[in-house]
Amino acid sequence: MSLSKLMGERSDEGQAKRERRKEARPGELLDAALDLFVEKGFAATRAEEVAARAGVSKGTLFLYFPSKEELFKAVVRENISGRFAEWNAEFEAFEGTTADMLRYCMRVWWERIGATRASGITKLIISEARNFPDIAAFYQQEVIRPGTELVRRILQRGVDSGEFRALDMEYATFSVTAPMIFLIMMKHSLGACAPQDYPLDPERYVTSQVETLLRGLCVRPEDQPA
Repeated sequence: MSLSKLMGERSDEGQAKRERRKEARPGELLDAALDLFVEKGFAATRAEEVAARAGVSKGTLFLYFPSKEELFKAVVRENISGRFAEWNAEFEAFEGTTADMLRYCMRVWWERIGATRASGITKLIISEARNFPDIAAFYQQEVIRPGTELVRRILQRGVDSGEFRALDMEYATFSVTAPMIFLIMMKHSLGACAPQDYPLDPERYVTSQVETLLRGLCVRPEDQPA
């Protein structure tokens, strides 16, 4: 093989790698940003750190995301809020009882969000909302409101079907979300530095919480009119 042909093949290979690298950059940046936001918080994370971890220049980062705030919003949409269409579609297609739906909802929430790196975003918001009201308002709009509405729809389904007793919907949703927030905060605070044998198994915790909730939610035989 001639030297010119060999150099040409290497040039083509290098160009292909650069093109693949360019296509991969937004995803790599979001992964790096998620890691750093969870590790260090919003305030302490610097744009150049995100770029360095993703293996690109700071200029490349700002080509895709013009500010740290926009980068954070993209991370939230990629990992949490962008999935509500999928979750609402699952709600519409679910054919079991509402009790089974609530069990499924809380278990799947842990598997898809709570057990992943994305759960650290919740702790970040709780810790830094007061100092960054704009990102707190964004999280309220993109995550808290649609999440609360989905939980409300689940509970209302149970009431409408006669499975659940009448509820104060404005507050009943907290009975579902509060235990999950507690689990996240334990995971990213005390649980992260407690001994390995710390007695909090997430799956057992979720099962215990949902079964306790259902004992209060479900209509019992003695509640039925005579």
